[in-house]
Amino acid sequence: MDSEDDIRAMATRFFDAIEAGDIGTMQSSFTPDAEIWHNTDELIVTPAQTAQTLTGMVARIKEREYADRRLTAFPGGFVQQHVLKGKRVHDDGDVRLPCAIICKVENGKITRLDEYFDSAHVAEFRKFADA
Repeated sequence: MDSEDDIRAMATRFFDAIEAGDIGTMQSSFTPDAEIWHNTDELIVTPAQTAQTLTGMVARIKEREYADRRLTAFPGGFVQQHVLKGKRVHDDGDVRLPCAIICKVENGKITRLDEYFDSAHVAEFRKFADA
């Protein structure tokens, strides 16, 4: 079983990687069969699909920061609340996405990630996605 310190360190590396645009490290934080669920569409996606989504976000949003991180590790997983902040590349507009993430962790890898956010904020992130 992973210690809470190990889980906390893995969670920090995971979010730091996304913040830095390191999609490979983010994707390698998951088990190959991990399930990623979002409250906005209630669908389960794969780590590869998540990597594709985040690659697009990294291309559109600069100066990414997971601000106000509140990370709690516990046996078998972690919960993090944060505000993802950044600036749109297209028009330098500020974006923010308050979020809560709940993860199950086994052997240092995420096996399930449940993401909760207000869909109203997503429109600002995707404003120029097709431009």
